Amino acid sequence: MIVDKNTNPERDLYYLGGILIDVIENKNSGEIDYIDLYNLFNQKQEITINLYSLTLDWLFILGLVTKGENGKIKKCF
Repeated sequence: MIVDKNTNPERDLYYLGGILIDVIENKNSGEIDYIDLYNLFNQKQEITINLYSLTLDWLFILGLVTKGENGKIKKCF
């Protein structure tokens, strides 16, 4: 679920998406490797790889990230 009133807000995609946007925005390059981004994100907010993937999917649906060269994550903002 995107928003679930029965869980901690730290587990909602809106909250995690905001943190991931901040991590991507602070990265100097326009593209970043999937696992490197996960490691940076996990330093800020402890998260499972599954929830990280859902959060990244959420940002893709919103048009904030896309697939770059060699499978890297490319920011679109």
